[in-house]
Amino acid sequence: MNPLSVMQNRYNYIFRLTIALSDLAIVNFALVVALFFNTPANYNFNYVDFSLLLTLGWFLLSKVLDLYNRRTIQNKALFVTTLKCICLHLMFFLMYNMLKAFAFDWKFSVAYYTALGALLLLNRYFAALIFPILSRSLKMTAPVALLGVNPTSIRLADYFQKHAREYSFAGFLSKNPTSLNTAELVEGFKAEIKSAVLAGINEIYISLAPDKIHDIDSLVTEARNQCIRLKFVPDYSQILNKSAALDSLNDFQVINLTGSCVQDNMDDRVVKRLFDIAFSLFVIVFIFSWLYPILALLIKLESPGPVIFKQERSGRNNVQFYCYKFRSMRVNDECHLKQASKNDCRITRIGRILRKTSLDELPQFFNVLLGNMSVVGPRPHMLKHTEHYREVVDQYMVRHYMKPGITGWAQVNGYRGETIELGLMEKRVEHDIWYMENWSALLDIKIVMLTVLNVIKGEKNAY
Repeated sequence: MNPLSVMQNRYNYIFRLTIALSDLAIVNFALVVALFFNTPANYNFNYVDFSLLLTLGWFLLSKVLDLYNRRTIQNKALFVTTLKCICLHLMFFLMYNMLKAFAFDWKFSVAYYTALGALLLLNRYFAALIFPILSRSLKMTAPVALLGVNPTSIRLADYFQKHAREYSFAGFLSKNPTSLNTAELVEGFKAEIKSAVLAGINEIYISLAPDKIHDIDSLVTEARNQCIRLKFVPDYSQILNKSAALDSLNDFQVINLTGSCVQDNMDDRVVKRLFDIAFSLFVIVFIFSWLYPILALLIKLESPGPVIFKQERSGRNNVQFYCYKFRSMRVNDECHLKQASKNDCRITRIGRILRKTSLDELPQFFNVLLGNMSVVGPRPHMLKHTEHYREVVDQYMVRHYMKPGITGWAQVNGYRGETIELGLMEKRVEHDIWYMENWSALLDIKIVMLTVLNVIKGEKNAY
């Protein structure tokens, strides 16, 4: 292995290990700070056991979120991932506190997570200042150059320039983006490799379309003879669209032409599922449990029929499932075929209140626990509507790549309720696809907060 690469790997490992160990120290120091301001009452408190529990929780979450991954720790994603980890750690603590009959009051929680968040962010801030200085002083930047000019190599050059603390980008060895199908061109590229040696470059990234690398073996031989590392970056710019994504299957490189979403990444799925379970349990225990008997009585008093209404909806991968709601209409034969409309005579008086405040959706938190829905995602539609809109709305079925949600990006942006015009459904699908392609745990939290705000303000399309 190249000595410089060995130094880089060793340095990156030590740096990541230092951050990880200092974080674990902060998790425990924040506990000391919180206990200084507030000691748990009515609880046989064991500092060592509780400290180990908090440390284990942070360790597991950091592994799930890849917090100390080489790519994460060296860019701005570190701050975002840290905030995600803090939020999930808070949920972990709240669930533990529930099991302990709320032994820790809100003052302790505020003190601990304020100290934890502040110290962790300061740790990252100073790390971001120190890393470039150490990188330059220890000469950890690897000199690299590019061979071949195309959209992919231009993006790669931009990456090298933005990560100057890791790479010393020397530029393009050749401005000619033509193919390697003639002896003259091959010889020309060989000459470029020799000139790279004189310039002190030890790594060359060659970026060409896959159909233009017929004679690349001779370049590999030349690179080895010159002690140059040659790395090939395929240029897929002519076949990749905006939504396409690169993936791997064992040793095979795979191009996902239809795009990717949270369901394609196991780590993201775990994070989203943990949030779904924690938030749903909170709603069911603290809201649904006492509200159900009141609403059930009001629903029964106004009209005969079941309290909970279930309807088949289209779920992930277009698999049908029963979606639960508080019944807001009188029992009728059109409930599975016709959308609710403004001034719909089927809606009861209590049903109108339920729909206006979105309280009719509360039973869907059981759908979330069962695993056929998520707290946030594209809203599930009736089977008849799925069959209709898949024929008239472009990319309508893309929204079925992931679990449907109780609320979603389209809903908080005003696209909820009855879709009188085709354009309204098109905008809903557009927002759903944007959410799927830009998902993050913080985006889910933002959507939940916007949903609560919209419920408080009242929504004109909720009827």
